[in-house]
Amino acid sequence: MTERTIVGLCAQDPISQAGVASQLRTRPEVKLAGGNEGEVAPEVVVVVVDVIDDEALRMLRNIQRSGTSRGVLVATEIDEQKLVSAAECGVAGVVRRSEATPEHLVRVIVAVANGEGHVPADLLGRLLEQVGKLQGQVLGPRGLHFTGLSSREIDVLRLVAEGYDTADIAMKLAYSERTIKNVLHAVMTRLQLRNRSHAVAYALRQGLI
Repeated sequence: MTERTIVGLCAQDPISQAGVASQLRTRPEVKLAGGNEGEVAPEVVVVVVDVIDDEALRMLRNIQRSGTSRGVLVATEIDEQKLVSAAECGVAGVVRRSEATPEHLVRVIVAVANGEGHVPADLLGRLLEQVGKLQGQVLGPRGLHFTGLSSREIDVLRLVAEGYDTADIAMKLAYSERTIKNVLHAVMTRLQLRNRSHAVAYALRQGLI
């Protein structure tokens, strides 16, 4: 038998809480967490709101801070600006309330528990457009990427991963050795990386190299 996904539920009003809870309790794919002491932490927390306001974003940030659960947002009204804000708070799945049938909601919950994401198809294009604008108009002119690394920092990490030492990297990029050391020190301090190997591992996970 497939292991059930443990799900937490957080709604802004008691009627929504009770309604979604009753839907989830009947599904064999998921197990609704009861919030009891000593209980295993939920893998996914479903947040049910009317609009993505400050309160909703606080709820999502609390889930993100837990470090163990992923968030699925069910909202009545969703626009691309608020969707970007929700993404910044770590939400992994978004479902319109009008489309949140038990079957669809459970599919999204299971997908998110498996490390995938979900955004309504009509919003995905607009979300990508917002991401492109952010990169092009805000981050790009400052020499930054979504990883928080500059182009120079990425170049240095790639060369470290290829086995080059500080002198070789300085020669290849036409910088002084001191500059290369400063770049590496800045990256490791900002991202709390222990050493060069840890920095390379980070760059690999981020898909930079």
